[in-house]
Amino acid sequence: MPNPQSVNELIIITGMSGAGKTLAIQSFEDLGFYCIDNLPPALLPTFLNLMKQSKKEISRIAAVMDLRGGDFFSSLIDALDRIEREDLVATKILFLDADDETLVRRYKETRRSHPLAENGLPLMGIKYERELLAEVKERAQFIYNTSSMKPRELRQRIIAQFSDVDSRTFTVNVMSFGFKHGMPIDADLVFDVRFLPNPYYVESLRSKTGLDEDVSSYVLKYDETKALIEKLMDLFEYMIPLYQKEGKTQLVIAFGCTGGQHRSVTLAEYFGNHLDQFAPTVITHRDIAKRKG
Repeated sequence: MPNPQSVNELIIITGMSGAGKTLAIQSFEDLGFYCIDNLPPALLPTFLNLMKQSKKEISRIAAVMDLRGGDFFSSLIDALDRIEREDLVATKILFLDADDETLVRRYKETRRSHPLAENGLPLMGIKYERELLAEVKERAQFIYNTSSMKPRELRQRIIAQFSDVDSRTFTVNVMSFGFKHGMPIDADLVFDVRFLPNPYYVESLRSKTGLDEDVSSYVLKYDETKALIEKLMDLFEYMIPLYQKEGKTQLVIAFGCTGGQHRSVTLAEYFGNHLDQFAPTVITHRDIAKRKG
């Protein structure tokens, strides 16, 4: 059956060309929004009706609407009026702006031409675009001037403004690996645990892995391991909230030993099962199946 409550929030991202709409839609995607780039405004009411009839659980939508949508400015006003009149969904407009000098500089840096600059001069196109966008800007609930914003700052502001406090979009991926198979290229933090006592040299443990209790007990019983765990837990307790505040959606922590079988697996399992107090945690053992023979 249709789910009439499936869509309850729509964010329309619009504003000046070159003000940061691409980065904005990427940030909304990281927040879990269903994102659409270059949706023609005239199709917006129809699209919302289709979403409401869909069986998919889509509650939050973000859509970029700009000059690429054709007859943009007049049709967007008409679409907003219809959405409000038919009470289709709670709609908010995020308008991205920047001063003329900044926009001109950005166009020169990217060597792109302004879509409204018929004579090739970006400033003329910018001024004309401001006139056309005036009514949309007046209706916007959020206006960000990105002139002095770095990309990271724009991302942080969007996350702070639009994140769902009840959703946990930040995850921690704890992985083990073997140095002889190469360093993981996707890790944010890498810890070399080859200084810990190696179960490989215990004949009864050599053919096992850190997933076996006797191997993990062997690794965890040493004072060196206990001290490492204590220090790293303090570090992670300090760092993880800061990564979340920075706007990251994932933190990859990698533990490496020689072959990726014993020590690294033990530590990855331990921290994977203890860091879930800070964020949803996934445990991955990259090289555990690469044992020779």
